[in-house]
Order: sequence, then structure tokens, then C-alpha cells
Amino acid sequence: MKLSTKKKIYQGIAFNLFRLMSGILVVVLISILSFIVVRGIGVISWDFITKMPEDGMTKGGIYPAIIGTLCLVAGSMLFAFPVGVLSGIYIHEFVKDNWFKRFVKLMTNNLAGVPSIVFGLFGMSLFVNTLGFGDSIIAGSLTLGLLALPVIIRTTEESLKSIDNVFREGSYALGATKIQTIRRVVLPLAMPNIITGFILSIGRVSGETAPILFTVAAYFLPKLPSSIFDQVMALPYHLYVLSTSGTDMEASRNMAYGTALVLIIIVLLLNLIANFTRSYLSKKVKH
Repeated sequence: MKLSTKKKIYQGIAFNLFRLMSGILVVVLISILSFIVVRGIGVISWDFITKMPEDGMTKGGIYPAIIGTLCLVAGSMLFAFPVGVLSGIYIHEFVKDNWFKRFVKLMTNNLAGVPSIVFGLFGMSLFVNTLGFGDSIIAGSLTLGLLALPVIIRTTEESLKSIDNVFREGSYALGATKIQTIRRVVLPLAMPNIITGFILSIGRVSGETAPILFTVAAYFLPKLPSSIFDQVMALPYHLYVLSTSGTDMEASRNMAYGTALVLIIIVLLLNLIANFTRSYLSKKVKH
């Protein structure tokens, strides 16, 4: 058998294996979504979305949990996104390739692999107790922001690395400083890819339970927050409570499926908004 024929056979086997793995992934994803939609669609109504919970969360709605989740996602991104982008810019554009840079990258990668419950314990120790924020939106947001930070830093680094040095050299040749080059040339070109890290971070923080369990989440709080120092209900923790407790287990489980579906829809909408922003920035850069 000729070598080229063997290569074609191996290539065909590899491609078919990749197609099989992709097909399995799609089937699993559709199965999970179908399960949640079938179980949860009958629970969702206008009252379910806009009313306060009642009777130990077996009746009423999940409005406070929706607002609490949006507050935590917004607060964590307001902290993590600018800090992560600036850190990524500093590491890639200003730090020379030496032991310090390699050490920072290693620590960032390790931080991304730390279990979320460890972030929750750290957030409770630092933000809740040491800084005196108590169980509050700001404590939960900062903890979730730390959780999202490694993803944004690494995405920013990779995005900046993908920009050809020709653009930097051309900017320097026209008399621009390093700061001007980064702000007006490099960052606009890299921003569509940086938004990818933003999307991934939203997906992660919106579904976390352990960090908010120690820093902000309330078991039953049928009211809306009035400041960043208030406790809130949140959809992930609300879902956990409904699934593991309650006097009426059947009613609790039905509400849990509805809550899960609402959480999925919120994450999907946030991702769609971020994707639209990324597409808009990509078109703007091309023009």
C-alpha cells in the first residue's frame, strides 16, 4: 500500500472520529436542554417571573432571584473585565519575556483551575469578614469577579498575541507612542476576541453556587435589594435549595425545573448580546 493511500485512510478515520465526537456532544447538549425545557416550560408564566416567592418557595415567583443574579453578573463583570483586560495588556505588551512573566502566567493558569468553593471561602474571609462588607452584593460580585479574572486575562493575552507586529511597527513609524498604539491600533483589533473571554466569564459566574453561598445568597428573601450592601436571592442557589429541600417536594421540583430554564434563558440572552457586540466590533474593525 502506498504511503499516500495510508495517509488518506488515517485521515479519513481521524475525521470520522471527530465527527462522531461532535455528534455525541450535540446529542448530549440537545438532550439536556430538551429535558429542562420539557420539565420547566409548564411552570413558566408571567406571575412566575414577576412575583415574589411564597410558602417557603413552593409558590409564587422567582423575581428577586432573577434581579439578584443580574446584579451579581453585572457587578462581577464591572470588576473583572477592566481589571482582566488591563492585566492582560500589561503582561503581554509591557513585561519582558523573563522568569517573572512566566511565573505570572503559571499562577494565572493555576488560578483558573482552583475550585469555585475555594474562591467562596476566600471571599468570605476577605470581603465578608476582614473588609466588613458582610453578606452583600458587593462581596458576592467581587468574589465572582476573582473567579472570572483568569479567563479574561488569558483571553486578552491570546488576543493581543494574535495581532501582527506589522500594525505596531506601522504605528510607531508614524510617531505614535506605545500607549497610543495599544489604545488606538492594537486594542480595537483585539477587542472582538477579548469579548469571547467576556462571554465565557458570564457563562461561568452566572451559574456558580459555591462562591455566592458564602458571600451573598439568601435562602428566602422576598424583597429586592436597595443597595450593594444588601443580601439577595440568586437563581443558582435558589435552584439548589428547591432541589434539596422544601415541604412539598413535587412543587419544589417543578419550580426547580422552571428556575433552571429561566437561568438558561438569561445566560443565552446575555451571550447573544455579547456575541452581537463582538460581531459589531469585528465589522467596525474590517471597515
